[in-house]
Amino acid sequence: MTMRRPEAPVWDASTESHSKWVSKFRSSTIATVQQLQPKENSDEPCATSRTRLQYNTSSSPTASSFQDSVWVSRFQEYQVIGRHLPSEANPTPKIYRMRIFAPNDVVAKSRFWYFLGKLRKIKKANGEIISLNQITEKRPQKVKNFGIWIRYDSRSGTHNMYKEYREMSRVAAVDALYQDMAARHRSRFRDVQILKVVEIEKSDDIRRPYIKQLLVKGLKFPLPHRINKKAGKKVFASKRPSTFF
Repeated sequence: MTMRRPEAPVWDASTESHSKWVSKFRSSTIATVQQLQPKENSDEPCATSRTRLQYNTSSSPTASSFQDSVWVSRFQEYQVIGRHLPSEANPTPKIYRMRIFAPNDVVAKSRFWYFLGKLRKIKKANGEIISLNQITEKRPQKVKNFGIWIRYDSRSGTHNMYKEYREMSRVAAVDALYQDMAARHRSRFRDVQILKVVEIEKSDDIRRPYIKQLLVKGLKFPLPHRINKKAGKKVFASKRPSTFF
């Protein structure tokens, strides 16, 4: 049932004062709110009760759910295998394989057809995908050094570039690459083409100084701000503790 909101009283300066009109307007507003409230022992809820019910039943994240959650990279590594559709002229077409970093399998297949159309002039309408597999990291708990060769399009042209990153996995290194290219060169996801990602096993093969400085033996970092541990904490203190040493 639709309820019609009563009209607000109009102030007539010749008949009543402004303060009297304000009190009349407030009383009419309160009456309107009372009409919108659900009646007692009534099974028909109003709009406000429905909204309140939806709010109370909605699941809200707790502190434990945030603590139990694990950081996941925005990108995944996929292996996509495809080919041109067989025809009478070519019954056994050549098979092409690519390793693509994408947020999901839909974007991975789209990028596969994009690169295959650029390199071999094969369209999605004339081709087929044989298999699509997600590649996982073999040692995700080990810190590794990665070298990435890319080609990206800027406002002045196309450039080749080699970058190095120190991350836990290949997808984390690629995620850091896209963030770095966006910050330094304003490059979008569509403008960066990853040519090769290689794990650098030997320290002598590292070229970039910003990665070499992290491989020094006995590397230490300053601790200017020190926070007391729980064992040394007190409930009450006479003065504010100093955490700078």
